[in-house]
Amino acid sequence: MEEATALAVKRVLAWEFERAMKIADVSQAEMARRMSTSRAVIRRLLDANDPSITLATISRAATALGKSVRFKLAA
Repeated sequence: MEEATALAVKRVLAWEFERAMKIADVSQAEMARRMSTSRAVIRRLLDANDPSITLATISRAATALGKSVRFKLAA
């Protein structure tokens, strides 16, 4: 159950980042430049099936797009 939930959350995050990048007209290369990281990290961020992305990377990606991240624990 935990693994399925983590994958579902990652899929939503990947979709949200892809959408935000498209709206801002930011390529993967530009995103990597803004985050001072590699395009491989951006590919992992946008890969809906790769749950191995850190909170720090998620936060830096949001900041690179002028966004913030909010987490909410639900019952």
